[in-house]
Amino acid sequence: MENNYKMVAKTLFGFEELLERELIQLGAMHVKKGVRNVSFEGDKGFMYKANLALRTAIKILKPIKTFKVLNEQDLYDQIYKMPWNKYLKPTGTLAVSATVHSKAFTHSLYVAQKTKDAIVDKFRETDGQRPNVDLRFPDLKINVHIDRQVCTVSLDSSGESLHKRGYKTATNIAPINEVLAAGLVMLSGWDGQSDFMDPMCGSGTILAEAAMIACNIPPNLMRKEFAYERWEDWDVELFEKIEASLLSKTRDFHHKMYGYDKSPSAVAKAKDNIKNAHLDEFISIQHEDFFKTQKAGENKLHMVFNPPYGERLDINMEEFYKSIGDTLKQGYPGTDAWFITSNLEALKHVGLRPSRKIHLVNAKLEARLVKYVMYEGSKKGKYMNNDKDE
Repeated sequence: MENNYKMVAKTLFGFEELLERELIQLGAMHVKKGVRNVSFEGDKGFMYKANLALRTAIKILKPIKTFKVLNEQDLYDQIYKMPWNKYLKPTGTLAVSATVHSKAFTHSLYVAQKTKDAIVDKFRETDGQRPNVDLRFPDLKINVHIDRQVCTVSLDSSGESLHKRGYKTATNIAPINEVLAAGLVMLSGWDGQSDFMDPMCGSGTILAEAAMIACNIPPNLMRKEFAYERWEDWDVELFEKIEASLLSKTRDFHHKMYGYDKSPSAVAKAKDNIKNAHLDEFISIQHEDFFKTQKAGENKLHMVFNPPYGERLDINMEEFYKSIGDTLKQGYPGTDAWFITSNLEALKHVGLRPSRKIHLVNAKLEARLVKYVMYEGSKKGKYMNNDKDE
């Protein structure tokens, strides 16, 4: 059994608790929540599993060295001393990214350049040849993080951000990030035990993520590649075993999932993406204007959506948000409706009082995920009244 080592999963602001829960459920050891990240321990197989199965992670980093740095010479010397031939061939390719929170180091690009120089100089000295830089498909992706005087060097096991699941070929003007979509659905408490609807579905991302959650399908099965597949210790048999084990845990879904959009091009794109994700047996996409619809049937309905914010569409926000409230009140009894918005002013025009408000950040914009509970029957149109902000 291979030894466990520390890893760090990066995420979006507000999703740390979700990611912590996901890691514990997957079987990670020593899970510890940070800001926009969660650290944990596991072995190589667990690293493969985390990349395949985590819904709210953007990257999985494997720290290999931590040291103190006071200036750029310190950084160069410490990086130079590391045994890079353990991780990379002299004929290989590399890419370095950096994040800095330090008075001594103010430019992340400069830190990345200095790191790269130290690594290639070391190879030139020891092997007489040096690896080349390949920013798109490197054999080794290195991440340098400097926080004040502490430098952590990590290997990036994911490569491209994990929100790039691989099922999207078509997006609309402002597509919602897959990790954000999965996190919203998870925060809404969706458990796959009712009908699900996205009334403004755009390119279908929220629906795809909700279906994968309902069926316990690992979100990153369709990725073309993870960075660790180019590592010196890549174990394809172990990877296939982990993949098969995850696939054996999928489950059936016995309710309806559907999406509306009033844009014909969005409907076409959503259908394409849902088909690419092999989820078309669960999800139907229809060309409808939500404001002209009513709930189909008596079943409990779980709704999650991402209405336009005003930045990307020329619409009257006050009227638009009032129409959301009116449509929910008049046409959707027996519905838990959740949506995210960064237009906090327009939210006041919904005309309903949210039963939950969760503070998030969407593409650097302050946002709220809000919940409205629409009651059945005689309580139709009433809503909960505790307006909790988190």
